[in-house]
Amino acid sequence: MPKRKGAKGTKVTLKSAKKAIRMTPDGRRRLTLSNMGITIFPKCLLKLTNVDELDLSRNLIQKLPDNIGNFSSLRWLDLHSNRLESVPESIGNLVGLTHLNLSNNCLTAAGLPFSLGFLTSLKSLNLGMNQLDSLPPTIAALDSLQELGLFDNLFIKLPEFVAVLSNLTKVNMKRNPLSYAQEDGEGIKEKSGPEEDVYLVHESSLCKTCLKRCKQQRERLTRGGGGGDMFEDKRMRTYLGLMVPNSVATLNQDVWRIRKPGNEPIKCC
Repeated sequence: MPKRKGAKGTKVTLKSAKKAIRMTPDGRRRLTLSNMGITIFPKCLLKLTNVDELDLSRNLIQKLPDNIGNFSSLRWLDLHSNRLESVPESIGNLVGLTHLNLSNNCLTAAGLPFSLGFLTSLKSLNLGMNQLDSLPPTIAALDSLQELGLFDNLFIKLPEFVAVLSNLTKVNMKRNPLSYAQEDGEGIKEKSGPEEDVYLVHESSLCKTCLKRCKQQRERLTRGGGGGDMFEDKRMRTYLGLMVPNSVATLNQDVWRIRKPGNEPIKCC
C-alpha cells in the first residue's frame, strides 16, 4: 500500500496503485485507497483499465475528474465520507456499475447529474448523509436497483419513482423531515434485515454536524438511555412465576421451580 504523508495526504502514483490491487474471493480486482488523506482524485487511476472495484472512501476529495466515465471497467465504486459537492455527467458512462456509494458528502440536488439514470446495472445506490431534497427523475430508469439509501437528508416526501422500480426491496429514508404519514413508514419499501453499513471513522474525518450527532449518541448510551436505531437493549426474558434454569437454582440445575404469588418457591420432587 502507498505510504501516508501526514496531513498533506498521499501522493498516489500509477506504480503504487498497481501494487495496491488485490483479488477478491469472487475473482475481482479491487483497489483500496481508503482513509489516506487524498485531496485530489488521482487521475493516474483512469489508466487502470482492469480494476473492477475502487474504494476511495474516507478521504478529502472535493471533485471528481470530468472524464471519470472512462473508467469503464468499474463494477463497484465507494466514495463515501469525502467532500464531494457534485458528480460529473460522465459518471453515466459507467454502465457496468452495480454498487455506488456517495454517502456522507456535501451533495445537493443540483450536484446530481441526470446521467445517473444511465446506470441501468446499478443494484445498490447510497446517497445518505448529504444535503439532498430531491433526485433526478431519470433514476426511475434504474430497473435493476434493489437498495436505495437516502437517510439523513432533507427530503420532505418520498420520491415518486420509488413506486415504479419493481426490483427495489429496501429504501432507507430515516432521519428526513418527512410528512407525518410517510414518517410512519407509509409507502416506504423496506425488508427486514441488517441496518445500513456502519463505518468506523476517526473524529477528524467527520464534519461538525456529524461529530456533534455522534457525541450526543455516545452520551445517551453512556447514560443508559438506549441506542436508538443502531443499538438495541438486549435483556434476558423473564416469565411470571418461573425461574430460568441455570440462574439462581440452588439444587439440581435441571429442575425448574415454580414460584407462588407470595414468592415462596415450591420444590419439585
